[in-house]
Amino acid sequence: MEKEKTYFEKEAPVAEVCEENLYRLNGRVPLRKAIPFGLQHVLAMFVANLAPVMIVCGAAIVQGTQNHLTAAEITQILQCAMFAAGIGTTMQLYSFWKIGSRLPIVMGVSFTFLGSLLIICTNPALGYEGMVGAVILGGIFEGLVGLSAKYWRRFLTPVVSACVVIAIGLSLLSVGMDSWGGGSGVEDFGAWYHLFVGAFTLIVCLVSRYLLKGVYKNLNILVGLVFGYILATVFTAAGIAPMVDLSGISETVSQVGYFSLPKLVFLTEHKPIFDVGAFFTIAIVFLVSAAETTGATTAVCTGALNRDIKTEELQGSLAVDGFSSAISGCFGCLPLTSFSQNVGLVTMTGVINRFTIFMGAIILILASLFPPLGALFNSIPQSVLGGCTVMMFGSIMYEGIKMLKECVFDDRTMIIVSLSFCIGVGLTQTSGNFFSCFPQAVGDIFNGNAVAGVFVVSLLLSLFLPKDKKTKE
Repeated sequence: MEKEKTYFEKEAPVAEVCEENLYRLNGRVPLRKAIPFGLQHVLAMFVANLAPVMIVCGAAIVQGTQNHLTAAEITQILQCAMFAAGIGTTMQLYSFWKIGSRLPIVMGVSFTFLGSLLIICTNPALGYEGMVGAVILGGIFEGLVGLSAKYWRRFLTPVVSACVVIAIGLSLLSVGMDSWGGGSGVEDFGAWYHLFVGAFTLIVCLVSRYLLKGVYKNLNILVGLVFGYILATVFTAAGIAPMVDLSGISETVSQVGYFSLPKLVFLTEHKPIFDVGAFFTIAIVFLVSAAETTGATTAVCTGALNRDIKTEELQGSLAVDGFSSAISGCFGCLPLTSFSQNVGLVTMTGVINRFTIFMGAIILILASLFPPLGALFNSIPQSVLGGCTVMMFGSIMYEGIKMLKECVFDDRTMIIVSLSFCIGVGLTQTSGNFFSCFPQAVGDIFNGNAVAGVFVVSLLLSLFLPKDKKTKE
């Protein structure tokens, strides 16, 4: 009990504001350094934070009618997505009671829930309102699961955690390559200009990593984004390829204005509907999200802090994962989770300062208050983001491999790792619906989510396979 109190008590104030604090968890960093490093985190996750919202809102049916959400309403929900991500990140960085890990973790809207949310919001009896109610209840459920982490953490053995982290990295590789090709589903996917701009961005990231000196070398992702965006703008202005579209800024101003406060969903005409069936549809996905957050939080500790994760940190991280999702639902938005993109950025750059990442959270909140700013960030081409993120995603897989190296390599570990990836990843590569004889929700969870399958299989095998008495896992 005393240890828990010691961990969560407020740190002693740091007298000196210096650049070296970038590589320390606590301490103040000069704003001229904190703002660009924080902005780098925002740019790394900005489009991915908004994309699930646009997909779900495009399919959502307003309760009682056959009309989709209006463009102005969708714009406001996108605004709330940025606001919720900023609030969730702040909760993660600066804990309250047992809620918050106090680790350099960025929160954002999760793709993990997409299948289940589409099932709920396209149901005429539930619609968008039923989806929001399920998000609120599901977030509270995961928050309570997180607060009880000390009772079940022993089941998350090192080999399970390592498998989950590797699976997160593997699941993101296609995301990075899809972005490099211009974005999943676009008509000109794989066009030469997307590949060229993405490659140019990646080369700038690599070159600046080695040419820049001191702390500036860790701004290589931001440098790559800026130069990639400039090249894409030149291509657009010269008529070579339509890569940068700034029309969204004027549309946002006409629909929402220059300044707008996020609105609680309870104050709109789309008040939440709390349905038991919708809750159970999404509850299992919240458990999968908890597994992803466990892996991401573990990767931050092992990859950036060079130590094992503490029970208090896992408990606080999962609690924020859940309760920030409930808050996001209260603003009519989708569930949040720790962003693996930013975990890769932290582990690759070594910039772990909480104040610096808090600057990124402030930028997200400001972007939500000034919608045109968010529209400007949203104009970054997918190929530019792809060129920046492919190495970041690979670094997550690398950290998982390092974690696996610390496990005992025996027959038991071989079976757990082999079957976990064979089944978990294999399910995402089948030609059809492997779970066609089960309810659709089962297929939505496992067919397109390698992390879910790897987690469930590795956990079950870790629990039931006999252990060698001479060794410890």
